[in-house]
Amino acid sequence: MGVSGCRARFPIFERLTYINSCSQGALSDSVRAAYDDYLTGWDERGAPWEYWVERAETARATFARLIGAAADDVAVTTSLSAGISPLASAIDFSKRRKVVISDFEFPTIGQIWHAQELRGAQVVHVPADGAEIPVERFADAIDEETAVVSIAAVCYRNGARLDVEEIARIAHERGALVVLDAYQAMGTYPLDVRGLGVDVLAAGVLKYLLGSAGLGFMWTRPGLAQELWPTQTGWFADENIFEMDIDDYSPSPTARRFQSGTPPIPAIYAGIAGMELLEEIGIAGTRAHVNELNEQLIAGVDELGGTVVTPRAAEKRGALVCIRSTDAPALVAALGEDGIVTSERDGNLRVSAHAYNTVEDVDMVLRGLDKQRSLLG
Repeated sequence: MGVSGCRARFPIFERLTYINSCSQGALSDSVRAAYDDYLTGWDERGAPWEYWVERAETARATFARLIGAAADDVAVTTSLSAGISPLASAIDFSKRRKVVISDFEFPTIGQIWHAQELRGAQVVHVPADGAEIPVERFADAIDEETAVVSIAAVCYRNGARLDVEEIARIAHERGALVVLDAYQAMGTYPLDVRGLGVDVLAAGVLKYLLGSAGLGFMWTRPGLAQELWPTQTGWFADENIFEMDIDDYSPSPTARRFQSGTPPIPAIYAGIAGMELLEEIGIAGTRAHVNELNEQLIAGVDELGGTVVTPRAAEKRGALVCIRSTDAPALVAALGEDGIVTSERDGNLRVSAHAYNTVEDVDMVLRGLDKQRSLLG
């Protein structure tokens, strides 16, 4: 199908200029149909558990395909938090206490790792230098006392990309595990875990993977799961969920050991539909298309005298572009009155295009910003 033919699959564009995929992807006809399929199956079969479990396996395999991984190395979770939390519970901090995170992390990462301070962890933040974090600052922070380096591929506040491969190389040289939050990256550019060099990658389908809330995934390096024993667990983490054993703790030998209770079946239906639609559109084509739209947006903001806080080089940014504002909530509201859906974080307006957006959408945003110049920082 490609980028050019996908817009008609998203009915919201009949009413609004939706350019806020960093918060949530637009609803497609295929995702709506997937929810209908779930409800129909429930109504017709009553309790189709075996089929629902098969749907979870399809979701696992689909996500694995997107990152160049084996399905057994992927856990199906309800969110990124629901994957990282059991992983964190399995880390032994008795020999290596330090957890290194960046100042670009989503609250999930900071909160989960700071919670491990109750178990002896010591969390160290790597500070930013404006909209970037020099790799040298990670090199200074990571040492032989570091157990985990936990980073975001793309910062949700300013769209900056970290040099994941180089940070992973430094961390591994010093014996640390590398955990990657890829939520703002998945679906915006090709990701292959074999090239990234990380030990763990977690993400959800709510944003650029075009699914809905309630579904996430966590990949672990082959063999890593067997080395870690989570104390936060659930029924679907067991080695044989249908054995219904209450006498011991026998987690799956695969990444499934990081799962929890009953899977989010409705969100799984939607997630499969969203990921398969994105595969039809093409991630590489989406990346090229969004880069062109963002170049247009950045040039237009410059002409208006605004300030783009996202790194300018395409290789240093994700899909979202942030623009400084004197009152970001007011600017989001003003654009909303013109039918333009955006969001704000950290005092910045966030504009986030996807495959379904067009140059006309960007023109609409720029015209809206022109009307609200007093709110540009």
